[in-house]
Amino acid sequence: MGLLGAFRRRPGPDAAARARVAEIARRLGGFGPEVSLTVNEIVCADPACPGTETVILVMAPGARSRACKVGKPLEEVTEEDVGAALAC
Repeated sequence: MGLLGAFRRRPGPDAAARARVAEIARRLGGFGPEVSLTVNEIVCADPACPGTETVILVMAPGARSRACKVGKPLEEVTEEDVGAALAC
């Protein structure tokens, strides 16, 4: 086994989980098709972070991009979490 093979990464979230959170964000935010949304799960190295968090990036034409964060893994994100994050 190679050196990097010794490290096991947790599998990333699947496309269905990303699409589910993006659809909730689009609906709750009232975003039309001109607004781009991306949903990513990241591991934050900052000690103040919760560890794994979900970031919903909202990119509207003519506006600054917003990174709305939920302090939990993507698969655990609820509609209430998305609503609270969009209020950022």
